[in-house]
Amino acid sequence: MDQDSERARFVDAHWAALVQRVKMVMPIVDELRSGGMMEWEPNCKIRAANTNQEKMRELYEVLHSGGDKVKSAFYSQLEKHESCLFRALGNIAQTAEALIESLNKYKKWIQREYEYVTEYNSLPGEYVLLSERYTQPLIIMRHREKGEREEEMCSVGESFQQLLISRNNVDKDSSILDALFCVDNKGISPCSVILQGNSGNGKSFTAQKSMLDWASGNLHREEFDCLFHLKCKELNHISGEQSLAELLSHNSNLTSDQISQILQKSPEKILILIDGFDEFRFSHSDTSNMPKLSHVSEKAPPEASLKALLRGHILSESFLLVTTRSTATKTLGSLLKHPQRFTEIIGFSEKEVEEYFQRFFQNEELFRKAFECVKANETLITACSIPVICWIICTVMRERFSDGADVTSGLETTTSIYVDFVSTLLEHHCQGLSQPVPILLRSLGQLAERGMLEKQVLFEEKSMHETLSNPAGSPFLCKFLFKRRICQETMFSFMHLSFQEFFTALYFISLAERDFLDKLTERFHSQTQSYLALYLDEKYGCPEPHFLPVIQFLCGLSHKEVSSSLEETLNLSVHSFVRAQLEEWILHVSASRDYNFLPFILHCLYELHEKEFVQKAMEAWQELDMSWDPLSRMDCWALLYCLDCCPLFRSLKLNFGAEELKMLQPVLCRTPELELTVQNFSDTDVADLLSALGEGKRLRELRLNSSCLSDESVQQVLNALHKQKNVGGLQIAVKSISADTAHVITDFLQTKARWEEISLRTDDAESLCSSLRLFSFEGKLVLNVVKWCSGLQNEPSLSEIILKCPHSKASSINIKSFLQSFHSVNCITDESADFDRQVNALLSQLPSVSGLSAINLSVPVLTETWASRILFLVESCPRLAVISFNAGLKGSDGTEGLPGLLMEEGIKLLKESTKRPECIVNIRGQFQISRWAKCQRCSSEWKSYYSSCTH
Repeated sequence: MDQDSERARFVDAHWAALVQRVKMVMPIVDELRSGGMMEWEPNCKIRAANTNQEKMRELYEVLHSGGDKVKSAFYSQLEKHESCLFRALGNIAQTAEALIESLNKYKKWIQREYEYVTEYNSLPGEYVLLSERYTQPLIIMRHREKGEREEEMCSVGESFQQLLISRNNVDKDSSILDALFCVDNKGISPCSVILQGNSGNGKSFTAQKSMLDWASGNLHREEFDCLFHLKCKELNHISGEQSLAELLSHNSNLTSDQISQILQKSPEKILILIDGFDEFRFSHSDTSNMPKLSHVSEKAPPEASLKALLRGHILSESFLLVTTRSTATKTLGSLLKHPQRFTEIIGFSEKEVEEYFQRFFQNEELFRKAFECVKANETLITACSIPVICWIICTVMRERFSDGADVTSGLETTTSIYVDFVSTLLEHHCQGLSQPVPILLRSLGQLAERGMLEKQVLFEEKSMHETLSNPAGSPFLCKFLFKRRICQETMFSFMHLSFQEFFTALYFISLAERDFLDKLTERFHSQTQSYLALYLDEKYGCPEPHFLPVIQFLCGLSHKEVSSSLEETLNLSVHSFVRAQLEEWILHVSASRDYNFLPFILHCLYELHEKEFVQKAMEAWQELDMSWDPLSRMDCWALLYCLDCCPLFRSLKLNFGAEELKMLQPVLCRTPELELTVQNFSDTDVADLLSALGEGKRLRELRLNSSCLSDESVQQVLNALHKQKNVGGLQIAVKSISADTAHVITDFLQTKARWEEISLRTDDAESLCSSLRLFSFEGKLVLNVVKWCSGLQNEPSLSEIILKCPHSKASSINIKSFLQSFHSVNCITDESADFDRQVNALLSQLPSVSGLSAINLSVPVLTETWASRILFLVESCPRLAVISFNAGLKGSDGTEGLPGLLMEEGIKLLKESTKRPECIVNIRGQFQISRWAKCQRCSSEWKSYYSSCTH
């Protein structure tokens, strides 16, 4: 930096003090005039000013327009005419050293002040570490399309999580400031960044974390020498005129003079965080009369200083990061200097929710319990994308843990969390409401209901004023800008569809009894619901599918504790007729035992959270069948609560994921009769399953789907079957069917366990077989072994073999040797020289199976050789009553593939063979009369080998 520039920075840094303290104004002006640094007209204006302060302000216009050269000349005259003041201010070197020291002290002050946060419910003197609360949210660096907004609004659970993750643009390994101000793909680095976010989305926390990162040296970027924090909410309480330097001093330990020096020294390395732009109350008067500011030390109303900073009239070279709600983004964009960048906090994915819970509880056991409770509720885990909801849930759960509540009793109802959220936003994120809270909530509810009726989640701006006088002032609404042809379109929405559903329910409870009943009647008896007359009578009907969540929220609002909280915090009363009507409908549906509505009824009962009524409603459901589709976590949680209220339950038929097994374990343990389908089951879930099964149950069916169990796990499951009264069927997907698997099955057959079917299947191509089934049929034991066809290149030579014998003779089947031989046959083709030997080795084992009464073989083609093998089995198995030969293959899913061929020479050999009347031979396939003849379907049966074959 040259001498003129250094002197100019000194003048700018100390200008506020110079205005107040320079006495020799006119001698300095005369020297500047005589040196050719000033024209006649400004000289006259300075002379006409009444006070030294006014003269100095006029002089600044000359210095500012003249640049560093004129300021340097002023510096020389100041040193000459105001030597005492000059020494008091210090020379350039002393000033630079003092600034460095002040800046270091400022950083330490930031570290102390910004390390802690005060929570909404903190008592005087209470605080927590920012590191125990702040989790970096997901941020998108572009405006989203209308379709993207609608998709996010209507998604829940896993699909919602995937959408959030796909939208994120900020790497978690970098600081937010590093990401927000990085160079884009066009090589442009912004000087102004808009950070948009809904109420409670963590905008202020993000600003605080950015300040702390800078002060602690955790930024990778080096262009920011200093950060300042301007809180718009605090600016609203400042009266009178203040300079920008004075405004910035409100969140600093620096004086306005020190701040002025820092700002003027290197404005291109300054970042100012302006937090909560939407909260600033702009005047509605004519702003054209506001002073045109050009210096950080010029005093003006806060609005004028803020606008001058945003527009770049002051500190044009500095960087700005402005946080705002979406309702003020358009206004901010029109004020903010360029180049701008738009970014938006979109909240937490499930990963960030988990991280937040872990930071909050600082205890692995409590964190895990709380997080699993929320993870079980699709609505809540979706709502937790809003950080403040995470805080509400964690706070509620911590209180429950400290009160000794059993975590298995569940989280607070979903509705109670939404009520707490509304109360929190109204108290802490809603300044200067233009209407009473009940009227605001009713207006929001009317808007929400209109959206529910019209099945829309985005509302045009022009239609908003039909229900809301000031939609931009509501913390519950989001405002979006979309491109529409050559124009911009402004639309509003609730934060998520679930909040729209909740506000609809709030509106319903505000109605008089007659109006409330009319609303329910409309929704329960719409034309789209006429088909329900098959299930429910005309009086009760059923709500439209998209309206079901509203009914659940109504049930939740009817919960005694929730309704008390509503009256206390929001001044809303829930009339007794609301609960009475809902309970009457639930009892009617329960009495009808319509399983289509069972999951929904369970959710309603969970939200009502009234044990005596739950018991009354569940009396009709002593046998629950919820096996048609896998239950969600939320379904399981509602089921668990309802069954905890009804300990004497007889029978359950359930279909759920392995993750839910541990959750449902207490209920499964005490239910005497079970039919279970468990999805995505693995070795790590076996212990939970064994604990859930216990002993002495009637286990109708146990299906362990999409699993890859080891032989050890299979053995453990089979051992558990010994302890039950009886077992219908067991179906397990395993890693592989090996010799060890055969050994496990052999051991099980030698026990006295009562069972009807055991089925193992695998996708392992190297396995001895694809499927192994043992089941009872007509009082006999059936062994079914299948090798699936995965393609023409892997066509098995023998795709299926079925044996039937008495249960008492099961031990005569050497399953291990049998499977190994079956595998050997399918490892080679029938053209191989070793093929006959391997097939003979397999079939030669069958005569040793005592009481073997039926055999079924599936091969691609009936050849003369295979016909001779059939005859061998007929002759060597004295008890054989039926042998079936299917020419064809099994598909990869075990279904029948295309039929195979019945060769003429094979049929001829069977016809001409010796007679054995007591054995029936069934043959299926396409009959080929000669090599060139067309094939036709054939099913033949011989009661003796000399019978004729009908084609």
